[in-house]
Amino acid sequence: MDGQLIAFTGVAAGMVAMPGADFAVVVRNALDSRRAGVAAAVGVAGGLLVHTALAVAGLAAVLVAVPALLGAVQLLGGGYLLYLGARALAAVVRRPPATTDGTADPAGAPAGSCRPPALLGTMQSLRQGFLTNALNPKAPVLFLSLLPQFVPAGAPALPRTLLLATMIVVIALVWFPLVALLVDRLGAWLRRPSVARALEATTGALLTVLGGILLVELALA
Repeated sequence: MDGQLIAFTGVAAGMVAMPGADFAVVVRNALDSRRAGVAAAVGVAGGLLVHTALAVAGLAAVLVAVPALLGAVQLLGGGYLLYLGARALAAVVRRPPATTDGTADPAGAPAGSCRPPALLGTMQSLRQGFLTNALNPKAPVLFLSLLPQFVPAGAPALPRTLLLATMIVVIALVWFPLVALLVDRLGAWLRRPSVARALEATTGALLTVLGGILLVELALA
């Protein structure tokens, strides 16, 4: 049994499952529909696939070594997260207020309606998940610092790196769709107007804060 591989599986699972922008985007889309949530989850995995491919090809090292390129990615990533956060917060403002019994206000939405308005298209959700992950400037640094630690001394680097990178993508393809399905499973409760407003406000604030942190770090660099 490869002890290093087992250790890497645990580290990779913890890294993928750690709440952050990817998690927030998947939850935000899953509140709209199961299909939107799963599409965002697949998009996140697609973004990870880009990072793993760059790491395997050695291009991530170039990106990290050239501050201007990494700064451009950080600017795009931070701006995109701010955009998604602002959209989520704007949706909170537009969402019909809840009545005392927790249902939507009939003046603002049809009676008994629990689903949020304006369902996102599948391709839009897929794009949101992909761009959120692909434009994460910390990913190339993380991959370059993490993957070499689990390549045994004397072993061919390329096949091992490819295996480790593939494992990360597979873990993401399992974890994020599970998150989307769980949100959808709890949909009847999560889509109650009062709960949905709170959850959407939380995800919107998280995306805004994460985007702001990236831009502040870039400005201070």
